[in-house]
Amino acid sequence: MRGETGKGHCPANKVQNRRDFLRVVGGGLAGTALAGWSDSAYAIATGANGFTLIDTHTHFYDPTRAEGMPWPPREDKLLYRKVLPQDYRALSTPAPVTGTVVVEASPWVEDNQWVLNLAAQDPFIVGVVGNLPIGTNAFAGHLRRFATNPLFRGIRIRDRKLDDLLAAPSFFEDLKLLADNQLALDLVGGLEILAFANRLTKALPNLRLVIDHLAGLPVDGKTPPTEWKKQMKTIASAPNIYCKLSGLVEGTGRVNGDAPREVGFYRPVLDVMCELFPTNRLMYASNWPVSERFAPLAVVQGIVADYFRSHGSAVERSVFSQSAKAAYQWVERKKSSG
Repeated sequence: MRGETGKGHCPANKVQNRRDFLRVVGGGLAGTALAGWSDSAYAIATGANGFTLIDTHTHFYDPTRAEGMPWPPREDKLLYRKVLPQDYRALSTPAPVTGTVVVEASPWVEDNQWVLNLAAQDPFIVGVVGNLPIGTNAFAGHLRRFATNPLFRGIRIRDRKLDDLLAAPSFFEDLKLLADNQLALDLVGGLEILAFANRLTKALPNLRLVIDHLAGLPVDGKTPPTEWKKQMKTIASAPNIYCKLSGLVEGTGRVNGDAPREVGFYRPVLDVMCELFPTNRLMYASNWPVSERFAPLAVVQGIVADYFRSHGSAVERSVFSQSAKAAYQWVERKKSSG
């Protein structure tokens, strides 16, 4: 079966579960989200076989710093609080996360160093996707500085007008520098990032690209729009493009934690992603704490785990661990004790 290698598309469902395990650790919310976990998912949760479960999209920050912070804004009553790795680890989840890739949202260059300093103190952070002013005279110097740290695994682009950017010599040279340093590029936005990724992978085939939050797809329990599927299919043929399975609960637009908790609501989207992309290029990502506005972390993880629970251990390993390592090429660290 192709899916058993972790490189093919998702195989057909087969019934497997560990109900005794769920009674111990999966009561209430988590148990509902993950009823019927497979034996391999049980192994993930209990740490068997050295499995590493990676969340590839989190944000950490501290508004109590003397210098403050530019994001999130003070008016955001949910997000404007101290958010650190220990806060994430304190939350109940169906399976324990053993590491995370932090995505820096702040535009302040020194905040890249702040999160790297945080990572140096806590091996829970296996990688950092930075935020640097690409296309400027300062970019090359900043990249050289941060790329010396093995925890710095790439940068993210958001809120940029992407049309004609590749024609700008400074922007293209900065992207080439990123590729030459074997770093990844995360893209966040709407449909425009899919067309941009298609152009970019042809221009720089050795640059690893990561699509964040399903390119802003609205999630309504139905089959995704034709144009979104068409553009996703186009980029799926490029072996250097990875996709995070984040943005599911956010795509519902249902705030106050009211996003649907049943995997069936999200199945049409996940079916398409699984049909188009080999599972070794799909990654679990929570987008916590932003996702908390729409659903608890246990639900976010549970939706993805519940969907893949019956696809075999190789597929689960791909989505929850190996794809992350392929995309960001992070180095194993000693486990956090916190």
